[in-house]
Amino acid sequence: MSRDGGPAAAPGTAAAGPRDVAAPVRLGPRSVAALALVSLIGVGAFCWPLLAAHGSSVAAHSTDAPWLFAALLPLLVAVVIATIADTGMDAKAVAMLGMLAAAGAALRPLGAGTAGIEPMFFLMVLSGRVLGPGFGFTLGSLTMFASALLTGGVGPWMPFQMLAMGWVTMGAGLLPGARTLRGRAELALLAVYGAVSAVAYGTVMNLQGWPYIGGLASDIAYDPHAPLATDLARFAAYCLTTSMGWDLPRAVLTAVLAFTLGPPILRALRRATRRAAFAAPAAFAPPGDDRPS
Repeated sequence: MSRDGGPAAAPGTAAAGPRDVAAPVRLGPRSVAALALVSLIGVGAFCWPLLAAHGSSVAAHSTDAPWLFAALLPLLVAVVIATIADTGMDAKAVAMLGMLAAAGAALRPLGAGTAGIEPMFFLMVLSGRVLGPGFGFTLGSLTMFASALLTGGVGPWMPFQMLAMGWVTMGAGLLPGARTLRGRAELALLAVYGAVSAVAYGTVMNLQGWPYIGGLASDIAYDPHAPLATDLARFAAYCLTTSMGWDLPRAVLTAVLAFTLGPPILRALRRATRRAAFAAPAAFAPPGDDRPS
C-alpha cells in the first residue's frame, strides 16, 4: 500500500509522485484561443469607463449590461466546449468538476457577504493550484454560476463575477512550482496569492459597478467627461470608502484558510487526481485476453 492509502506501484515501475500528477483539463490550442477571446472581451467590459475617449457619453452604456450578460455566457460555455474537444475531458474529470463546483457554491452562502467573509475563495485557489489553469477557469466560472442560482444572485453582474472568479482560479493554476514546491513554502505562496486575488476580485467588481451607481459623492463618482487620471483617483477613493472593509477581511480569511486547511485539502485533491488518472490513455485488449488461464 502507498502512503496515501492507494495501491502500491507495480514492481519495476516508479511510484506516483508530484511529477506524475496530470491536470484533468489542460489548455490546448482551441481552449487557449477561446479563453483569450473571453478574457479580452471581459477586460473591455470591465475597463470601458477608463478606456473610453475623453468627453464621450459613456454613461449611456449602462443599459448594455444585460446584453453583455447574454453575450458572455455563450463564450464561457465555448471555453468549456473547446477544452473538452482539445483534451477529451472524461467522465471522471466532469465528476470532479461538478463535485468541486457544488462544494464551492455551498460555501458561498456561509458568509452571506458579511464583512467579506467568503470561504469559497480558498477552495477555488487550492483547486486551481492542483488541477491546473484550464480546469481552474472552468471551475471558477461554473462555481460562481451555481452559487448565483443557489443564492438568487442572477443578474447583469453575474457574467462579470464568473469571469473574475475564473481568472482567480486560473491564476492559482499558473503559479510556479506546481510539481516541485511543497510544504510551508507552497502554503505561504497560496496564502499570499489568495489574499492578493481576493482584493483584486473586489477591485475589478467595483470597476464593473462603479459607473452605474448613482447618488455618489462628487469626489468619488465616475465622471465620463473627466480625464483618465482624475477618474483613476476617483475610483481609488471609491474602493477605499465603499469596499475595502469587505475586501481586506476576505483577503485575510482566504490566506488563513489556505495556510491552515491547505495541507489536508491539497493532499486529498492530489490523491484524487492520481487515482483518477485523467491523462491515462485507454487500452483495449483483444477478445479472450481477460479469460482466466
